[in-house]
Amino acid sequence: HSCIPVLPMNSEKNQPSLAKYPDRLIRIFVGSIVMIMLFFLMNNYLNFWQKWPGVPQFFAHFGWFGLEPLLEPLSGDQITQGGLQSLSYLGAIAIVVVYVFSTQQHTLRADSELLSAFSAYLIRASFWMVLMIGIADFLISFLRVENLLPALIGEELTQAIARPQFRGTYVHYPFVLLSLIIACFTRSIGFIWLAILVVMAEFQIVIFRFIFSYEQAFMGDLTRFWYASLFLFASAYTLVHDGHVRVDVLYSQFSTRGKAWTNICGSLLFGLPLTWIILTMGMWDQTSSINSPIYSFEVSQAGYGMYVKYLMVGFLAIFAISMLIQFCSYLLSNIADLREEQTLTTEDSEPKPALSQNQ
Repeated sequence: HSCIPVLPMNSEKNQPSLAKYPDRLIRIFVGSIVMIMLFFLMNNYLNFWQKWPGVPQFFAHFGWFGLEPLLEPLSGDQITQGGLQSLSYLGAIAIVVVYVFSTQQHTLRADSELLSAFSAYLIRASFWMVLMIGIADFLISFLRVENLLPALIGEELTQAIARPQFRGTYVHYPFVLLSLIIACFTRSIGFIWLAILVVMAEFQIVIFRFIFSYEQAFMGDLTRFWYASLFLFASAYTLVHDGHVRVDVLYSQFSTRGKAWTNICGSLLFGLPLTWIILTMGMWDQTSSINSPIYSFEVSQAGYGMYVKYLMVGFLAIFAISMLIQFCSYLLSNIADLREEQTLTTEDSEPKPALSQNQ
């Protein structure tokens, strides 16, 4: 199985050749948004974990775009690294252009489904991540509170696993990689079972508190860990199924074209800017609200609680990434509705007509 399913494609004879050029520009524009976001995340890692200078520092070194020169100029290697990071964003656009012109038979709706599948893959991986890390860290915290770890793994490893950096690197991160692999072979996103797990996590607090008079900080941490993931990860899935509550009384009366225009304007003016604000404000520098806790493996001050606070901060980044990708998919599908592009079916490669205004 592949991580992203192969999508059926409309043949070139279904569209006039002249009509392809606007579609190509739209595909390049939307695809560039996603690719630039991915390269932004890659450069964020290089900036703060590998100590590369970053694009702003590179521009400031030369005094470009009105930036004040740096007090301490960059070295030769740093100039090379900053130049590569700057060119990477142009490379991101170039990759999209090559993809679009090498898949000219793809329709807007096919690209929309591809982006939606990519977003779903990220959410599947994230759900497996919180499941495995939640159970593993819960058990470690329980054994540590009850002083059972030394007998199982020795005193030295017990002291090491009490350090956030050690537990994050050697316990949490392997589960993150494993979740990315598992998500390639599963298609169930798992909202139902995660909701059940949240209920079970809360139920075990009630049972142990009122029956056994036993309560520890890690028990509440597990509930918050799973509930936060359920709330934030479900947003992109709900968007693709049009399940979010619309606070208006007009949209339901719009025609198909009216709804498409509303969704396009909403995605461009509100949805995409909001996701970019979250990413840039939270990951602009090392002290930003998302980067700082992740970089320092921040944990709660509750003593023997779970070491997952930095991961919960990362949920906000996952929310913004998945929503940005899904807004791009949403944008393409609604433009396809405006252009009366045929819909795709998973049963065969033959497209079905788009919904009429009365459907």
